[in-house]
Amino acid sequence: MITHPSGALGDEKYRPQFHFAPEKNWMNDPNGLIYYKGEYHLFFQHNPKENVWGNMSWGHAVSPDLFSWQELPVAITCTEETGIFSGSTVIDYTNSTGFGSVENPAMVAIYTEHKNDKSKQSQCLAFSLDNGRTFTKYEGNPVLDINSPDFRDPKVQWVENQWLMTIARPDLHQISFFTSHNLKEWKHLSDFGPTAEVGGCWECPDLFQLGDKWVLIVSLNPGGYQVGSGTQYFLGQWNGKKFIADDVKTRWLDYGRDNYAGITFNNTPQDRRIFLGWMSNWEYAHTFPTQPWRGAMTLPRELSLHGDRIIQTPINHPNGFPEVSFTTSDGAIRICENNERYVEIGVRNQKLYIDTSRAWCDLDAPTLQEIAIEKGEIDIRVIVDRGSVEVFAVGGAIVLTNLVFVETALTSVQPLAGANNLKVAGLQTTHA
Repeated sequence: MITHPSGALGDEKYRPQFHFAPEKNWMNDPNGLIYYKGEYHLFFQHNPKENVWGNMSWGHAVSPDLFSWQELPVAITCTEETGIFSGSTVIDYTNSTGFGSVENPAMVAIYTEHKNDKSKQSQCLAFSLDNGRTFTKYEGNPVLDINSPDFRDPKVQWVENQWLMTIARPDLHQISFFTSHNLKEWKHLSDFGPTAEVGGCWECPDLFQLGDKWVLIVSLNPGGYQVGSGTQYFLGQWNGKKFIADDVKTRWLDYGRDNYAGITFNNTPQDRRIFLGWMSNWEYAHTFPTQPWRGAMTLPRELSLHGDRIIQTPINHPNGFPEVSFTTSDGAIRICENNERYVEIGVRNQKLYIDTSRAWCDLDAPTLQEIAIEKGEIDIRVIVDRGSVEVFAVGGAIVLTNLVFVETALTSVQPLAGANNLKVAGLQTTHA
């Protein structure tokens, strides 16, 4: 159940049932993802007043399991002169900032303050001593200012007894790294980029370790895999001062249209690396036909590494998902509202594909994605919500996240030739 200040989740057209979406008004990037005292905190870019981008503030929701979300009042609000752009939160266990105490450590938000006249972006702090319910802006803000109009999205973590900030220089196609002992005074360490995909600005970076590798996630807009927004990642090592990539090969985190600006949670139990993205695309986000809200998050996914590929595994829903899985080397299924409205997913000509042309609207966007795969039979898992499908293939090494539009919901599965080992849960099975 997703609850909001006014009560339980609504039943508006396209309203997702197990993806987080705000009760009303605009939402984009996830911010400040963190687990603390039994709660996952989701902060997010939010317009508290309108269903379009603007008045950027940090919305807030909490959950014990990443699905039962409770939306809370706005956490950090904009001013007439400034917007509160993307960032991260940490728990200051050592009280390095002096905001709290060792007994009651502060939750500290590190965010980008954006001048509405577009003259400058700088990094600021706000802190909470009541588990994120209220925040106080630091009187000494900004704590990092390089006098640049494009300098944003700090992801901060505690690494090797110091705070490490990973932050974007969007117009330069660079990611910069800074270090601090108290979150207030920052020293520049190094820069990474430009390299690989540079067809748009670089945003919303995240640096973390998976096994014996370090991963650097970089969102890109425009210049995605097919159109508009996309997310690439690099593999390499962090040597304490700089990120050294193994290569400059392009690796896409998602081959669908609708997964952008995603980052991972800090402070998770068992150090699980859990990712959450904004399920939309800047090509059409403003005209997305939903009311009274606009924007949702992807499924939360645990990341792991197999060879040189990130594996994404959806976090299990307590009640299970409506989903279908099958194997094929040359076959497909359709997930249908009826015989005229459906999504087709399968393999043909040695390519994995998803075709949403029969489950889309008038918005101008590609409705076919294809990804070359190795020869042979592959596994495909599709999780279905109202308004979206998420495809996890080859054990989660290939992922496609796509918004869809049908009048009610996708409720049945129709296997086509070549679809083997079909398993269906929470959906009906029909035949042509």
